[in-house]
Amino acid sequence: MTPSLNPMFRFQWEKAQDCFVLLFPEGMVKLNGGAGEIMQLIDGKQNVQKITDTLNNKFPDAGDLAPDVHEFINTAIEKKWLYHD
Repeated sequence: MTPSLNPMFRFQWEKAQDCFVLLFPEGMVKLNGGAGEIMQLIDGKQNVQKITDTLNNKFPDAGDLAPDVHEFINTAIEKKWLYHD
């Protein structure tokens, strides 16, 4: 599965909120640190395994991040923040 951002949303760093956010016409979703790390890697080209591998390499002391990555991506798809192929 290769996730991509729903074009109705814009992902960006929000200095005033001191976090990454998803902006949409009706408002904003503030993302926690882990969600922001995942979202930075979602480009419509990298599959979930590649995203997970990148995060596992970036945060080697965190253990296996695959369950967290899958949970976030599945939740984001349910909320229509992301699409997937």
